[in-house]
Amino acid sequence: MSTTALPFPGLRGVPEADEKQTAKEFTSDQEVRWCPGCGDYAVLKAVQGFLPELGIRRENVVFVSGIGCSSRFPYYLDTYGMHSIHGRAPSIATGIATAREDLSVFVVTGDGDALSIGGNHLIHALRRNVNMTILLFNNRIYGLTKGQYSPTSEAGKVTKSTPMGSLDHPFNPVSLALGAEGSFVARTIDSDRKHLTSVLSAAAAHRGTSFVEIYQNCPIFNDGAFDAIKSPDTKADAIIPLVDGEQIRFGAERQYGVVRDQDTGSVHAVEVADVAEKDLLVHDAHSPDPTTAFALSRLTDNGVLHRAPIGIFRAVERPTYDDQAREQVTTAHAAAPGEPADKLAALISGGDTWTVV
Repeated sequence: MSTTALPFPGLRGVPEADEKQTAKEFTSDQEVRWCPGCGDYAVLKAVQGFLPELGIRRENVVFVSGIGCSSRFPYYLDTYGMHSIHGRAPSIATGIATAREDLSVFVVTGDGDALSIGGNHLIHALRRNVNMTILLFNNRIYGLTKGQYSPTSEAGKVTKSTPMGSLDHPFNPVSLALGAEGSFVARTIDSDRKHLTSVLSAAAAHRGTSFVEIYQNCPIFNDGAFDAIKSPDTKADAIIPLVDGEQIRFGAERQYGVVRDQDTGSVHAVEVADVAEKDLLVHDAHSPDPTTAFALSRLTDNGVLHRAPIGIFRAVERPTYDDQAREQVTTAHAAAPGEPADKLAALISGGDTWTVV
């Protein structure tokens, strides 16, 4: 069985499927239990659709989730999976990815699970660059526990736990991921199947930690949170599409663009007619310096969402934690002339022992 001809370089080391697979084969027999109209259904369908395209066997795919509505995900996929504990999915996935190079590891989490109790676990997985794909479903509310404000809820948000309005300043998940030196950082939308699938495929292809924020509507507790970027009447002016190598322009007539402020280094939106063509920013997702990607992430409106960049902010190559950890283990086991055949085993069974009474 070959391990070198996979269509996605990020999956090297993972055995290929013997035959072409279909979405049906990645669909479990479990009843899907989300509220009617939940954006999770669209994400699930997209994932079930692109997994066969990876060209790997179902038994070499693992989905790890935390706690929350999104964390039901592993039940609905006919792969290996673990419904783990609150906020700790990235840590569990780190262990799996490090111990088993032959597995393609995915993490499914939500804005509450990943950014509240799981915040430290998330940022350390990103900085270590563990070979996993993290899907963060952001509905800007706690859905499973029935409508409390979350770390991404806008300031002033009235919820069951903030009846007079939230006083917290919200996280921008993309900014957070870039600040943690994430090597692949992207954002997409649950209702845009084509864009969602393309971003997920690129994330799976990346060697290292891929972080994808998915704007996902909660029709019960936070309906309409993303209306501006979903409505046919407003989305052209609200979505700032990021395409590597292309000018950043948006609007129904592409009448808006993004330029850099030469004094501050920040970026902002302008009317194209008011600036020179050469001043329009060209997106470079592969720049080793994350400064511009971070500046672009700050174009996101953290209030009632009216405008947001969508696409791949950053995709760079750097060494992965799990690859390097396996190399260290190999080195530790390797014997030099005159040394024991297995240095690690010799150390463990050596003379420096203690008896605890």
